[in-house]
Amino acid sequence: MSHTLRIRAPRPRTLARRRLKAALLASAVSVCLVAASAPPAPLGVGDRLFPYLGNPGYDVASYDLSLTYPGSNDKPLRAVTTIDARTTTSLDRVNLDFARGTVESVQVDGVPASFTAAGDDLVVTPRTPLPQGSWMRITVRHTSDPRSVEGRDGGWVRTADGLVMANQADAAHLVFPSNDHPSDKASFTFRITAPNGYTVVANGLPTGADRVGRSTTWTYRTQHPMATELAQVSIGRSSVLHRAGPHGLPVRDVVPTKDRDALEPWLAKTPDQIAWMESKVGPYPFETYGLLMAEASTGFELETQTLSLFEKDLFTESAFPKWYIESIMVHELSHQWFGDSVSPRTWSDVWLNEGHATWYEALYAQEKANKPMETRMKAAYGSSDGWRAAGGPPAAPKVPAPGQKIGIFRPNVYDGAALALYALRQEIGRQAFERLERLWVQAHRDGTATTADFERLASDVSGRDLSGFFKDWLYGEKTPPMPGHQDWKPAAPARKAATPAK
Repeated sequence: MSHTLRIRAPRPRTLARRRLKAALLASAVSVCLVAASAPPAPLGVGDRLFPYLGNPGYDVASYDLSLTYPGSNDKPLRAVTTIDARTTTSLDRVNLDFARGTVESVQVDGVPASFTAAGDDLVVTPRTPLPQGSWMRITVRHTSDPRSVEGRDGGWVRTADGLVMANQADAAHLVFPSNDHPSDKASFTFRITAPNGYTVVANGLPTGADRVGRSTTWTYRTQHPMATELAQVSIGRSSVLHRAGPHGLPVRDVVPTKDRDALEPWLAKTPDQIAWMESKVGPYPFETYGLLMAEASTGFELETQTLSLFEKDLFTESAFPKWYIESIMVHELSHQWFGDSVSPRTWSDVWLNEGHATWYEALYAQEKANKPMETRMKAAYGSSDGWRAAGGPPAAPKVPAPGQKIGIFRPNVYDGAALALYALRQEIGRQAFERLERLWVQAHRDGTATTADFERLASDVSGRDLSGFFKDWLYGEKTPPMPGHQDWKPAAPARKAATPAK
């Protein structure tokens, strides 16, 4: 797999603040981190599905991303990424994930540092080793290239009039140097400079728009920690439409200016959808929300934190019925609780994101459009064995094929995982299940969580050991019998065509 990380030569550390995250896969932090004599090599936090994603040895507190858009979406952006982090072990080197841009210089605490490429890692060697428990500031001057590489999608997405981001699952490091794994959430500041006439929107709330000559610098800050895969920056000839959500929540949507009137009826639905979700799981977890409707072809919608990404054509040229589109809006909204506020500790825990989003998508369709949940779940039950064979059980998805990193997003972690939640509700009862959902997002708000955490909480809420239930439903090769629906049967496997006689 080719990339465009080109190295030039050396060049900026102080204090930051934040609690240390719970150690992810402690075994990943090994003596190789401090072996100065060993050649630079790509590292990872030991994720089963993405072994080289993320880096052990430090905990990022904040990112400050400064990007300058040249006025054309086929040219690299000039960029400065500043990372404040705390070391969790002694480090002679610091590995960052970065794979699509030219690195011009690196400083550690204001002192020029040497650097080189190793796989998808930018390996930084500070002038002096960093002791365990110390704060460091890494400043990388680089470019951020929106031009895609064959077989390596993700990161920047070029729209009809600018750029947006789509970083899930492992593509944020195609945009900026980072510790690109959801286990290491951090606060973000975005400073985006673009020619006058463009509108820039990013995660969080705006803190300023400073016009100097022919360009404007837009600044946004998050008020809650965020995984790198959820970062979003929209640059385009856009309109930002404002409305009030529940409890005065500021809702802002970003749309192509020419389409604002056509899209307004869809956007007006968001406040009531937020109120509906709050009635199910509790208060909305962030400082703002809204839809980013991009004039681009992605093949998916994406729950970037506080600003969900949608293809504009879903709303203007879609053959899908109205109720279905509304349920997809709720799918991405529900991710703000499940996946964004409560993020997966490892990518094998992604069923907690997608299973819950699919669950509330289906529940909304049942309550608002008379589309019975039971009908959908029975159909899913019939397909579940096939999904498990193709993609693995919900909590143990198969490793994606090379160059197909989004391959973990298969039906087994969508409807297959929602089916497991349906079985859980059947097993413990509706009242216990609904209490579990509320407690889950409260207990892990702004943090990360695992499948084992969900199992423990479900057992506590139900008052009985559910380890056997979760083992069968989340890790079994075959779909277990559905509680309360013993008549549900898996569909017979499709028969292969007979081999012609020779």
